[in-house]
Amino acid sequence: MKLQNEKKIVLDFYNLLQKCNINEIQEILFDHCSEDLIWRGFHPFNEIKGIKNLSRKFWQPLRKSFSRLQRRMDIFIAGNNVISNDKETWVVSMGHLMGLFDNPWIGIKPTNKIAMLRYCEFSKIIAGKISEVAMFFDIPHLMKQAGLQPFPSESGKSLVQLGPVFHDGLLFENQNFDETTKTSELIEQMINDLKDWKSFDKNSLIQELRTSWNEDMIWWGPTGIGSTYTIERYAEEHALPFRNIFTDRKFNGHVCRLSEGMYGGFFGWPNLTLTPNKEFMGLKTIKKPTDMRVIDMYRREGNKLAENWVFIDFLHFWKMQGIDILKKL
Repeated sequence: MKLQNEKKIVLDFYNLLQKCNINEIQEILFDHCSEDLIWRGFHPFNEIKGIKNLSRKFWQPLRKSFSRLQRRMDIFIAGNNVISNDKETWVVSMGHLMGLFDNPWIGIKPTNKIAMLRYCEFSKIIAGKISEVAMFFDIPHLMKQAGLQPFPSESGKSLVQLGPVFHDGLLFENQNFDETTKTSELIEQMINDLKDWKSFDKNSLIQELRTSWNEDMIWWGPTGIGSTYTIERYAEEHALPFRNIFTDRKFNGHVCRLSEGMYGGFFGWPNLTLTPNKEFMGLKTIKKPTDMRVIDMYRREGNKLAENWVFIDFLHFWKMQGIDILKKL
């Protein structure tokens, strides 16, 4: 029942945070989070330490900008962090924050209409409180909803993303241990396949992907790359171009990696350090090692991975490349 207790801590926090007045946010954070909380988010928020700073810099401005904000979850799981040899328990929530975009936020002009902020949040629980958070969100997707075009081109297609095909990602009950183990082992296999890129042509890449992925896989990619469907289109529209742009890369590892039931995922800070050798996302690059902060969430179906939701901090990536996307627009 331990995982269910950790989930309840996070769910209670979410419910209070959604219902409270803005001036109550800090108190709710103090009740549910450790005083030395570490919070990691996409640029321009980056790393925030301490409850007061998190309330002032992130949650209060967000609530002021988005009226009637609600959390619409598609995935909710918990598990022991394999990176820590199962000594840490984390809870993961993924979906959209939906509200009325009524006031400016981080320089983006409001639409006074409904808006969806795609997010994924990892919360580490220690002694009944949230001690560490990674909350990644697709800010460029919000920019597109506000009529902006942050990136000139995409290899896939950006859209409001769906949750799991069977709508079974909210794991409020205990899950089968053997199924959890299968998911964890498959994700580990896929990661090992990716650590050393060997395939730089379409046919060999497709064969490599087939060891871990279903033929009708869905890759729910971030705005700037976009989503793609089936192994063949994923290889053609994202994986192969990406590999050819970033032939020089370093895998930095993950902060947390976990699984529960048919679902699993991980995040890093940063996951990768990449050196581009050509244009990327329609923008000119400089040949400089550049970090990518990434969350990946997965759904397993049978013996293969079937869906992958991806969050990449492109605002941070491009700032390291010398382009401030928020200021440019």
